[in-house]
Amino acid sequence: MDAFTAGLLQRIKTTQSDLTHARETGDDFLADLEQGELDDLHRLAAEHGVEINATAV
Repeated sequence: MDAFTAGLLQRIKTTQSDLTHARETGDDFLADLEQGELDDLHRLAAEHGVEINATAV
């Protein structure tokens, strides 16, 4: 796995965790921000052929 892929997968994992935390604490604004970031990261992964599966995130 190259550095780009590893970094992208780590950012997705971190953002997903942050999104879960924001939802659990009821911070709707932060949840919206994290969801937008996660959507962007998934789009970036798709554009570069990086496969994301449930076990990776």
